[in-house]
Amino acid sequence: MANTRLGADPTLMTTKPATKRGGRSPARSQVPNGKIVEKKDTYASEGVTNNDIFNLPSSDWQLLGFLTVVALVVRLFRIYQPTSVVFDEVHFGGFASKYIKGKFFMDVHPPLAKMLIALCGWLAGFDGEFDFKDIGKDYLEPGVPYVAMRLFPALCGVATIPTMFLTLKASGCRSITAALGAALVIFENGLVANNRLILLDSPLIASTAVTALCWTCFMNQHELGPAKAFTPNWWFWLISTGLFLGATVSMKWVGLFTIAWVGSLTALQLWVLLGDSKSVTPRLWFKHFFARVFCLIIIPVSFYMGMFAIHFVCLVNSGEGDGFMSSEFQATLNSKGMESVPADVVFGSRVALKHYNTQGGYLHSHAHMYPEGSKQQQITLYPHKDENNVFLMENQTQPFDFAKNESIPGPLAWDNIAPENVKDGDVIKLYHLVTSRRVHSHDQRPPVTEADWQQEVSAYGYEGFEGDANDLFRVEIIKSMSDGIEAKQRLRTIQTKFKLVHIMTGCVLFSHKVKLPDWGFEQQEVTCAKGGTLPNSVWYVEQNDHPQLGETAEKVNYRNPGFLGKFWELNKVMWTTNAGLTDSHAWDSRPPSWPILKRGINFWGKDHRQIYLMGNPFIWLSSTAAIAIWVLFKGLAVLRWQRGFQDYADETFKRFDYDIGMSVLGWAFHYFPFYLMARQLFLHHYFPALYFAIAAFCQIFDFVGYRVNFIGLKKRPAIGQAVAVGLIAISIFAFTLYAPLTYGNTWTKSQCEKVKLFETWDWDCNNFLDTYEAYQNYVPAPSDVVATSAAEVPVVQAPIEPPPVSPISDAQVTGVLDEQGFQILSKEEKIEYRDEYGNVLDPEQVEALRGQVEFQTRYETRTRLLDAAGNEIYNKVVEGDGPKDNSIVAEKPDPEPETASGLPVPIASDEPAHVDVDADLVKEQHVDAANTAATAAEPEMENPEVEATA
Repeated sequence: MANTRLGADPTLMTTKPATKRGGRSPARSQVPNGKIVEKKDTYASEGVTNNDIFNLPSSDWQLLGFLTVVALVVRLFRIYQPTSVVFDEVHFGGFASKYIKGKFFMDVHPPLAKMLIALCGWLAGFDGEFDFKDIGKDYLEPGVPYVAMRLFPALCGVATIPTMFLTLKASGCRSITAALGAALVIFENGLVANNRLILLDSPLIASTAVTALCWTCFMNQHELGPAKAFTPNWWFWLISTGLFLGATVSMKWVGLFTIAWVGSLTALQLWVLLGDSKSVTPRLWFKHFFARVFCLIIIPVSFYMGMFAIHFVCLVNSGEGDGFMSSEFQATLNSKGMESVPADVVFGSRVALKHYNTQGGYLHSHAHMYPEGSKQQQITLYPHKDENNVFLMENQTQPFDFAKNESIPGPLAWDNIAPENVKDGDVIKLYHLVTSRRVHSHDQRPPVTEADWQQEVSAYGYEGFEGDANDLFRVEIIKSMSDGIEAKQRLRTIQTKFKLVHIMTGCVLFSHKVKLPDWGFEQQEVTCAKGGTLPNSVWYVEQNDHPQLGETAEKVNYRNPGFLGKFWELNKVMWTTNAGLTDSHAWDSRPPSWPILKRGINFWGKDHRQIYLMGNPFIWLSSTAAIAIWVLFKGLAVLRWQRGFQDYADETFKRFDYDIGMSVLGWAFHYFPFYLMARQLFLHHYFPALYFAIAAFCQIFDFVGYRVNFIGLKKRPAIGQAVAVGLIAISIFAFTLYAPLTYGNTWTKSQCEKVKLFETWDWDCNNFLDTYEAYQNYVPAPSDVVATSAAEVPVVQAPIEPPPVSPISDAQVTGVLDEQGFQILSKEEKIEYRDEYGNVLDPEQVEALRGQVEFQTRYETRTRLLDAAGNEIYNKVVEGDGPKDNSIVAEKPDPEPETASGLPVPIASDEPAHVDVDADLVKEQHVDAANTAATAAEPEMENPEVEATA
């Protein structure tokens, strides 16, 4: 029995005897000069040729250029539409604004892709003023260079086409196979729809693809044997792999899967090298080992850390992400650093207490009461520095004036006596200077939490009131968490971590990540907990001031964490936040549904057009079938190997197993880890795995069409070429069927329904018009303002001016019938200003209230029916008409994708919720003014209706 191997030159053939499994047989390898030489006992692989992509013939480069041009056309076609914010552009466009303004933010993804998008926007003239806050927000009027910002992801998508072509060539495939792979990537609808928007997936896929290319080229050099080891080409591809591994993981942490793929194959290489005892000495093996450690570990880690260094240089100002970070981290930001403060806390010190664990902020009170329970003044946790955070630390007893033989009254009694340190075990009271009330607890349920082991914390008393026993708390220093010997014995600013134990009930001052409702300005709840967990019961003093602690007093400040400290802390916060994104979403999906394309993602909808992330079914299912074919092949091969068959003695069999196995392993590493994740997942998370699946499909095609003997296609290459052209044609046909969903183009209901193959493909064909002619006659609605939930609507400081109204003349509506068939004689629009009780305000009253109240806009459609004599027989508001939020909308817009509640579909986001600093500040600053206003004004109009409230 003999086996044959066909080298690069079809006229050269060699034979070798079959061997038993586990034996060592003579091997041959093709070297660059085309000669066949004997490979005796080296780690070079059989059946491998030098597939250096720099030596491709000019015809391949011409073909590659043509495919790249086609990719440019497909990816950039109408990239300007939609002209409004789409899907997660809300987040990643917003991050670009923050980079340009230098405002710190916290995101669960590494910074590289976001910084590159921001750079493109900055180069195109973007000033960062546009906030990207709402899906559907218009780009054109504010002049946002959104096309330039979308261009970067689109060009990254284009880059995957030549990368796929070159990767397949480097793996030994024919040019027609490489062209097939590139074409499948070009006409994959999901990739096209995703690549054209300001999202991170396109840069991620591009860097993953380039990493796969570099690694495939390195593998080819390695498998040629010792002659190619440590040559310039060998080093070039190994270093390039390391650099792009760093770039991939700096785009998204999905790059860790790419690192795992390369790492597993590297371990296999080193294992094979270890078994080559004749050509690889121990010294040479360690040289291979350390070369890979440097290139595949040190270079990627350095690159990744370097991106964060640039990230920190760009974001030097305080921003919405401050609350996620420690006080030490925040102190490195502009306007967040603080002056050094006295170290020792004494009785009479004006202190700001900060919560240790939740980073919710400072112990805080304000002149607003709980609506339920004791109805005493609120105590909360507030994330920003404010005078309402300042408390005076009193002793449980007043100081005694021995000269007068009497106690010194009042909370300022300690200002003129010698300072006395607050020690472990001392009993104190916390006096709120702004409202003259003391922190107080009693047997009342907290305002939000229903747990039996928690009770309300309030501010109680009045100016001149000495307080009662429920104001008393004992200081318990937590020695294991405090820094320094002195900080373990007495209160020291920043250094001492302590609990405050309520004397009367034994509970401890406590806070957790529970937000109060609107009446509490969405600040964090503070309670007194019996047996509360230690981290949530820990406090420390950040600000400290006392008249007797002068300039000579010992001062302390936060330690600068340095780059490494900030880098480590931010990555820990990113990891924790990412793991916490477990809420369900209207368009999320789980990994089992991805390979079979069970459902997509609704990106955008307006004016009877829709963008729905939907893969090309032919490409998607074919690539999944390719994975299944190789898995079945591998299972059968292992069974035959166990039974003693010599299949692996055949070079083509071995190359089929290893080459395609490498791609399938890449698919597996980028797919199966998602099964372990409880967080929100979406179809686009499958894209890196899809890239490897397409590569595996093309490699199987190449082996079946050009390398395997028993089918007979190897001798008829024209058949393989025809099949490749047919596969490309089918892909293009399927692409065009779903192109309206990819680009947001016009489509008809009938065409939509014809291609909706499965019920789980949940876009709504009723969104489209019946004919294309209907689109020509369709008048688009004015710019939509997407409604947001109450928590997302910022409260503005200045009153909202009512929009101008243009009356509609009778001539414009003559002869028009309404839905009931009544003739519409006229339409009119007017504005009325009403107070909160519905009373109409005259212009003088409105002008007097401007600057004191906030105006909210409400639209109302009112129908009036007249009989033939002109008498009014009906006059009512159209039920359910008009938004009930703070949006200003010219008329009822075409519906955006909605949930069952009628609100817009939540954004498919990997991002955490962000604190709106300005909104929080404004809420507190304006409530008092609103409460003292004589009447809260509420302008009202009939179609539209505008109302204003304090």
